[in-house]
Amino acid sequence: MTRPPSSDETGETLLEVLIAVAIMGIAVVAIMAGLTTSILMSDIHRKQATAGTYVRDYAEAVQTSVAGGTYGSAADDYAPDKVAFEVPPGSGLIATVDAMTCWSGSAWQSCGLGDTGLQRIALKVTDNKRVTERLVTIVRKP
Repeated sequence: MTRPPSSDETGETLLEVLIAVAIMGIAVVAIMAGLTTSILMSDIHRKQATAGTYVRDYAEAVQTSVAGGTYGSAADDYAPDKVAFEVPPGSGLIATVDAMTCWSGSAWQSCGLGDTGLQRIALKVTDNKRVTERLVTIVRKP
């Protein structure tokens, strides 16, 4: 017995296969973009947390230095190497003094105009790319 030839072929057409591949391709690209963004944001958050820790440590080093008798007259006097603070090597972070102002009795002003013994020091830890953490600390002359 032979079977009669059938004209009913139930396979997918080329157009159906192309549409399915296009939909799957779009889904894969969307998932990969989401994963990439997640990894990038995780890295940035980790660096921000690390920089935040180091800028607080830097402020502690400045306050310890002032308490030990090293009250500066310029922002360079609070540079990391002068207050015994070092960002761990390999972290890619840089610590600097961003600004320094002195209290005149009624307002914060440039320290060159007179220092009454109260200074506001803005410290910064950055990786010069995406992460910058700032902290303002106030020190007074012992």
